[in-house]
Amino acid sequence: MRKQGLLLIGHGSRLNYNKELITSTAELMAEKTDEYLIKTCFMENSSPTVLEGLDSMKCEDIELLVVVPLFLAKGVHVLEDIPGLLGLKSNESRGSFILANGTEIPLVYAEPIGKDPLLADIMLKNANFALNTHL
Repeated sequence: MRKQGLLLIGHGSRLNYNKELITSTAELMAEKTDEYLIKTCFMENSSPTVLEGLDSMKCEDIELLVVVPLFLAKGVHVLEDIPGLLGLKSNESRGSFILANGTEIPLVYAEPIGKDPLLADIMLKNANFALNTHL
């Protein structure tokens, strides 16, 4: 059975911890679902790059590719750079992706995290942890 591909894009950093954060998030996501074949890539300072991530997805037996930016907000990378690498215009969220065997499949570009109650819960948890640890 063919899966859907999910390419999780992180910003990237010279600090290895940031790469580990993205890859461990992808691993946690994979533990929660078997619907997606999940891979990671990065905009800068880490590898694989977005283009390398897309190339690796071309060789997979997937029926759809969803590209998810692991960014909090819409900035230049989310609004311009990533869509450009995907062959999308700014504000487009749907396109197509060509697999290595020439098959054209749908491509969907997801929103960044944005305003989400779960993010508020995480930040409150972090604040409480800091208070409990440092007071």
